Amino acid sequence: MGKTLVIAEKPSVGQDLARVLPGPFQKHTGAGERTTRWLEGPEHVVTWAVGHLVQLAEPDEYDDKYKKWRMADLPIVPSKFKLIVRDERSQKQMAVVKKLLKDDEVDLVINACDAGREGELIFKYLFEKAGAKKPVKRLWLSSMTKQAMTDALANLRDDADYKSLEDAARSRSEADWIVGMNATRAATIRLRSSFDGAVSLGRVQTPTLAIIARREEEIRAFVPEKYWLVDARFATDDERRYEGRYHAGAKPRIATPDEAKAIADAVRDGRGTITKLEKTKRTERAPLLYDLTSLQRDANTRYGFSARRTLGAAQRCYEEHKVLTYPRTSSRYLTSDMVPELGEIAGKVGARDEYAKAAAYVTGLDVLPLARVVNDEKVGDHHAIIPTNSTHDVGKLDGDDLKIYDMVVRRFLAVFHPEAVFENTRVETTVAEHVFRTRGKVLIVPGWRGVYGELPEGEGSPDQEDEGRDQTLPKLEKGEEAAVRDVESLEKETKPPRRYSDASLLGAMETAGKLVDDEEAREAMKESGIGTPATRAAIIERLIDVGYVERDGRSLVATEKGLNVIRLLGDHQLTSPSLTGDWEHRLDRIESGEETRKAFMADIAKFAGATVGELDAKLKDVRIPRANLGPCPVCGQDIIENRKGYSCWSREDPGCGFVIWKGKAGKQLPAAVARELIATGRTAKQVTGFKGRSGRSFRAKLALMQNEEGRWRVEFDEAWAKEGAKPPEAEEAAEAAPATAADAAGAAIARAAADDAAA
Repeated sequence: MGKTLVIAEKPSVGQDLARVLPGPFQKHTGAGERTTRWLEGPEHVVTWAVGHLVQLAEPDEYDDKYKKWRMADLPIVPSKFKLIVRDERSQKQMAVVKKLLKDDEVDLVINACDAGREGELIFKYLFEKAGAKKPVKRLWLSSMTKQAMTDALANLRDDADYKSLEDAARSRSEADWIVGMNATRAATIRLRSSFDGAVSLGRVQTPTLAIIARREEEIRAFVPEKYWLVDARFATDDERRYEGRYHAGAKPRIATPDEAKAIADAVRDGRGTITKLEKTKRTERAPLLYDLTSLQRDANTRYGFSARRTLGAAQRCYEEHKVLTYPRTSSRYLTSDMVPELGEIAGKVGARDEYAKAAAYVTGLDVLPLARVVNDEKVGDHHAIIPTNSTHDVGKLDGDDLKIYDMVVRRFLAVFHPEAVFENTRVETTVAEHVFRTRGKVLIVPGWRGVYGELPEGEGSPDQEDEGRDQTLPKLEKGEEAAVRDVESLEKETKPPRRYSDASLLGAMETAGKLVDDEEAREAMKESGIGTPATRAAIIERLIDVGYVERDGRSLVATEKGLNVIRLLGDHQLTSPSLTGDWEHRLDRIESGEETRKAFMADIAKFAGATVGELDAKLKDVRIPRANLGPCPVCGQDIIENRKGYSCWSREDPGCGFVIWKGKAGKQLPAAVARELIATGRTAKQVTGFKGRSGRSFRAKLALMQNEEGRWRVEFDEAWAKEGAKPPEAEEAAEAAPATAADAAGAAIARAAADDAAA
């Protein structure tokens, strides 16, 4: 009897599987290496893919003519896609995998790559590239505990059952290649004179950029308007105090300072009567269990984690620590067969003091409330993220991993708790016919909120802020009189829309750009979102990598380059979140067998052809206006923006050689920064969006300095720079993951553009 070859997605998973398979296992390294490449036991050989070993080939692998970028050669739509090994590092592992697949002693192959669309693609690409023909079984895991792995290995599934998953995976990959490669080449060819390097476009990244860029345009176009509020402080005859805000009907805002002053003067030192006092109870249900997107959004809101940082921590909690279930899920529900172990899980997490009380409540229930927890129809490949049914060695968790673990455990326990109950009080105090409203809110039944202790309500909208804050009110009675102890008029200003954070952008991507706050309504729209939970973090990082977006604290800000790309594309369908959402929905239908891969790919090819034609016509004679920054501080000639910098050089006159290069520590300096440097020699405020060698973002002031040779340079104007130290990691303390796309020059950008979700 031959051996079974197990191919995992990562070395750590392969080693974990070897621990539950019949041993002992012997380690094998590559020729002249120390790196372990595979493990061999009496019945099984275990190896791994190390992520994407194989990818779709570049256009010039099909025909040498594609080495030159020409509009006449577009669109490029291969009749059959070629596969290549990704890079030199991948070549070594691929050689091992291929040798093992060809080994006569191996008579069965187990696909143990991650149980999802991308994991399926990783295996099928390497299997095809290796030319393997052996029978395949599928290992499907949602948890990395010893028991879960043992059960899954005892219940291997037929590879044929996942043909539709493979079709969806290949369709996603090929669609990204066709749209990204053709759109990027067409835009780059037509905009060579306007941009330095390639103009990276893609099926998923471009509509995501459009969401951010259009919000930035709204902010820039916003014209603030002043308004006024009038606040009064009241006291009853026995000194029970409260505050109120003037309202004209439902509106607290006053248009002019004179009107606000007149109201304040009319009520000052007066007496009012409580003309309205209403008390209502409001219940609040526990939030649903986490999927990856909701976990990323919450972690960004609470801790400022980027989407990538949260995914990394959740993945470690799954693979290394074995304390959480599979994180790359889009479901917020569990399956009915999991019900018997839910009480056990609660009991095991309750072994820690901080969860003991909440866990005791859950384990003490005769019947668990499952209406919003269990739903077989809403679970696809994987259920919601919950703690594993095993003993958790939480002492090994620290930093990010512990925070993410804590969030998942508390959410799991909270979902079985009753509703929180608030008592809302609304008071109206009338003074000289002017009405002042007061709001009070008291949590009277903690319910699920008790699992968290103090849990903030979250930020309100500007309109809610104008209504006045919630107060803890003394006992008041309708008809009671109160004296005006103090009154003031407050000058305010309307605010522009907030920039997107990772949390709000992930929410917009999930609903294809539509604003939806209700959890159940958001669930209904999931199938038509931009990207998938597994790829959205990589899409955000991709936009940062190509210089379209920068991080400013927790905000995501479109750069001039990103804004110009969307301005030039206008309302082209490639910028449409809803179109990309429709495509994602069709990919889901392919996965469920409701639509054919052939029909989808035919429509993608048509779209790519139409896009090339539209971009050719739309961008043919486009020239982005170059900024004129005024006279050179050295020679007096005008400093004009070019693709790489700002200088007094022109074709007619070489000028004096003064130049401010755009590129600085991973950031392209905009014209506004260059103009300030020329005018004052330094920036008054720190400039955001720089990146250190580790890949972490930082901000710094800049100064224009002249070296001993008389050349001008832009330097960091910070104490750490003058001391020769590294920049502070102020904006994100995340571990820098390796880039998921090629760097920002030439054809490498186009390759990554065709691979929107290649994380």
